[in-house]
Amino acid sequence: MAQPLIRLEDVSAGYRHRPVFTHLSLTLDEGRFAGIVGPTGSGKTTLLNTILGTIRPHAGRVLIEGRPPGRTRSGEVGYVPQLETVDWSFPVTVEQVILMGLYVNRRWLPWPSREEKRRVAAIAEELGIAACLHHHIRDVSGGQQQRAFLARALINRPRLLVLDEPTAGVDIKTQHDVLHLLEELNRQGITILITTHDLNTVAAHLPWVICFNQGIVAEGPPREVFTRENLAATYGGELAVFDHDGHLLIAHAPATHA
Repeated sequence: MAQPLIRLEDVSAGYRHRPVFTHLSLTLDEGRFAGIVGPTGSGKTTLLNTILGTIRPHAGRVLIEGRPPGRTRSGEVGYVPQLETVDWSFPVTVEQVILMGLYVNRRWLPWPSREEKRRVAAIAEELGIAACLHHHIRDVSGGQQQRAFLARALINRPRLLVLDEPTAGVDIKTQHDVLHLLEELNRQGITILITTHDLNTVAAHLPWVICFNQGIVAEGPPREVFTRENLAATYGGELAVFDHDGHLLIAHAPATHA
């Protein structure tokens, strides 16, 4: 049986003295590919930051492989931020972005070794961005930027990969490319947790979903969780759920008129 990789036990967390969620308990088994969905302001990013250890919970306990986030093995957790939070004027190349992922295990030398540069080249080749390694990060496409930050997170071969809105701000083809890439990484044994606003992408690609609004509304396979009742409780409004040729589709429910 799969063992819990992430465990939150009666956790309350937020900013200063304002809690975003309280008394939250959650487990995520090793090997899961899971998505957290919910409206803006529901606490999805706060939940990720609590798991990553960048936010200290007001109460309760967070464990990754049985240890608090700050005591996990170096490089065990990889993180990919929202692209919209990145300062694109910062003067770095794609190669330098990927090298940043090695700093958690850095030696005292300020420049990368030949072996480290070989690792960067290998993962860039694997993710299809080898040709743009020496390009400024702002000068490559949105899909290449996403892959560069994904490579930065993967360079230490983490067991857990956490991504905040990985399909936001990119075109539909890039969205599907990123999700197919994450599916392949999950098949290789990496546990993956993402946040997203795209319910249809979750329904099409992810085997496990957590509906979240300052707490867990429901969790499980999309076909079991994406019901009108659960979505209404999550989003505070009516959403329509359809089965189209075996594919689950979610849309705003049409307004009714007298």
